[in-house]
Amino acid sequence: MREFTLDVPAPAKWGEGLVSVTEGEPIALDVRLESVHEGILVTGEADTEYTGVCGRCLRDIAEGLKVEFQELFAYPGGETTDFEVQDDHVDLETPVRDAIVLSLPFQPVCEPDCPGLDPATGERLTAKAGPAPSAPIDPRWAALQDYTQDHDDDAPRPVPGS
Repeated sequence: MREFTLDVPAPAKWGEGLVSVTEGEPIALDVRLESVHEGILVTGEADTEYTGVCGRCLRDIAEGLKVEFQELFAYPGGETTDFEVQDDHVDLETPVRDAIVLSLPFQPVCEPDCPGLDPATGERLTAKAGPAPSAPIDPRWAALQDYTQDHDDDAPRPVPGS
């Protein structure tokens, strides 16, 4: 078994959504390589930072990301596998990239309760501004505006078993 600590730059932009790891962003790797019967078992942790925009208000965000990964690199010959040992070396780029990209948030937010943008003006809403002004009610639904759940409380209730 061998353990390594590496700091490498991201070789390309990883991720295509609202956030990604930019090319050249440092990636800290803690890796353990173990010789097993089938090949080399690689277990590790990658620590980096992603950047992009908030999915609600489009504000720039940058967050740290720490992921774990594990992959078996098989010795050449025998069965076909996704990853093989090449000249006593293993190429970690693909498993590290896959672990990082799959851990990127699909709908990132700058803060958990980000209010987003005002649909009418496009301005960023603030939590202190209070509730957004209500949209005009469609006249076809206006009659339901006075109906509330409490309206039925005045009606007599049936007695069970009678």
